[in-house]
Amino acid sequence: MMMSLFSMFDPSATFNLPLNWIIMLTLLMLLPMKYWTIPSRINTCTKKITMTLHMEFNSLFNQTILKKGSTLIPITLFMWILINNISSNFPYNFCCSAHLSFSMSLSIPLWLSIIIFFWMNLTKTMLSHLVPSGTPNMLMPMMVIIEITSNIIRPMALAVRLTANLIAGHLLMALLGNTFNLTSLHWPIILLIQTTFLLFELMVAIIQSYVFSVLMTLYSSEIS
Repeated sequence: MMMSLFSMFDPSATFNLPLNWIIMLTLLMLLPMKYWTIPSRINTCTKKITMTLHMEFNSLFNQTILKKGSTLIPITLFMWILINNISSNFPYNFCCSAHLSFSMSLSIPLWLSIIIFFWMNLTKTMLSHLVPSGTPNMLMPMMVIIEITSNIIRPMALAVRLTANLIAGHLLMALLGNTFNLTSLHWPIILLIQTTFLLFELMVAIIQSYVFSVLMTLYSSEIS
């Protein structure tokens, strides 16, 4: 039973090619295009979301090293994860976000680029962050090890948080789907529970993409 549940996360291969991973690129076609003279509702909604995220991320970045267009990375990250998370709730669709290979490929390169940038441009600031102010001299070596370990764990925690939440939600949806039977007298109640949980999963998809991008921005602002 457990293998049949987790098998829904296995990418199917055709001609020895994992074609399901291509869905990460085909979803780009769902992004709103400015093909119309009058903006559509999707374009208007996307613009409002983008401007709201821009103002929020702009307040999180350090203004001393903020460059024009710095908020473009977390906004793009939010939209990319959001589209993949929402599409994974449709039937017979491959959930890319539920794999560590997807989330780790986003968190590690971004976090590593932030670390390298600050170490090259703000070396003294990075060294001062390894030892918090007011630390006794005897605890300084231990605090350096703890701070380095916490910095290394951060991208892994981001990736595991995203993957674990989506895996748990999809497993519960699969379990609820196995209990649905039209011949049962309780099928309206089960259908109502499944619909409610599907709406909850849509909210989780939005929240997790927002948390991922905000935490990545907060981690960079904490270092600076």
